[in-house]
Amino acid sequence: MNFQNLLLEKEGHIAVITLNRPEVRNALDPLTWTEIRGAIRECRFDNEVRVVIITGAGGKAFASGADIRSLNERETLAVLKSEAQESLNDVENLDKPVIAAIDGFALGGGCELAMACDIRIATGRSKLGQPEVNLGIIPGAGGTQRLQRIVGIGKAKELIFTGDIISAGEAREIGLVNKVVEQPEELLPAAKEMAQKIIAKGPVAISLSKLAINIGANTDINSGLLFEKFAQTIAFSTEDRIEGTTAFLEKRKADFKGK
Repeated sequence: MNFQNLLLEKEGHIAVITLNRPEVRNALDPLTWTEIRGAIRECRFDNEVRVVIITGAGGKAFASGADIRSLNERETLAVLKSEAQESLNDVENLDKPVIAAIDGFALGGGCELAMACDIRIATGRSKLGQPEVNLGIIPGAGGTQRLQRIVGIGKAKELIFTGDIISAGEAREIGLVNKVVEQPEELLPAAKEMAQKIIAKGPVAISLSKLAINIGANTDINSGLLFEKFAQTIAFSTEDRIEGTTAFLEKRKADFKGK
């Protein structure tokens, strides 16, 4: 797929998706949502890719939210055809870990994109929030659902009702981001370092772990535990399990093949 609004680069087992509209602070218009789905799909079917990093170009924003001009011109029923929710469902349900590398603003749809990722790393100058109520609308790309699951229902209501924009430090305190690096130049190296830690583990086990966590987060505990048991059974049937346990007993580094 040829992309106009983002870049897709692959470095070994890492794919880096860069939102590339710095002139509008990487605002998310319909084409960008479509291209995010396309890039995620490409990563899904590339067996060499084991971890995906999503970031933004320009140094001012990860993604500043929806393209307001596009919102202003959009007809009511066109909202039902928006790909935003579907795009972020694809990010969340990708069978590979996705890391959001956030520098600058992650607001509205940008915050929702970050929340659909598995792990969020920000810089000290980053700002996050769901300010949609200032425009007379609500978070519409999953923000009303994912934010409460990450930070708790009370804090989610506060952030959405007030439209407050918070610092990276506060975001870390409430669990909205996992890690904060002070300098922008530290961001991608930190994300890639975490990606390399994940890549060193069993790929099938990582995929099954992500699936089990996601299912458990959206169902009752007994259903989650049942799925975990089946997922563990699948993991035990893999060559990676034999390699991992053998390597441990032989006191060497495991060489996982994802089989």
